[in-house]
Amino acid sequence: MMYSSEHGLYKARDGIFAGVCKGIADHFDFSVGWTRLLVIVALFITGFWPVVIAYIVAACVMKPAPVVPIRSSADAEFYQSYATSSQMALQRLKATFSKLDRRLQRLEHVITTREYDWERRMRND
Repeated sequence: MMYSSEHGLYKARDGIFAGVCKGIADHFDFSVGWTRLLVIVALFITGFWPVVIAYIVAACVMKPAPVVPIRSSADAEFYQSYATSSQMALQRLKATFSKLDRRLQRLEHVITTREYDWERRMRND
């Protein structure tokens, strides 16, 4: 997803390694393949470390590209189904934790009652 270059330089969200090369290519309207090739050539020419350090700094400094709103109905349907399934999974998870919490409360109630303390004392003696 390309974000217009008039808003600034962003690293791509769908890049291979941190999205720096793809973000630069999108900003300057270059081919991503040529940008990556240029970085690889620069790696060998400069002695590896200067380009690696510059790449890491760029990955840390550049902001990720803003999320583009969904345009097509197929994408909207996919994201809606994903959101629905994640909501269902969250509900199942909440129900499971609720059941576990009730079981733990019952166990705590049994253990902290006076009858349990007396039964334990009688069995140990």
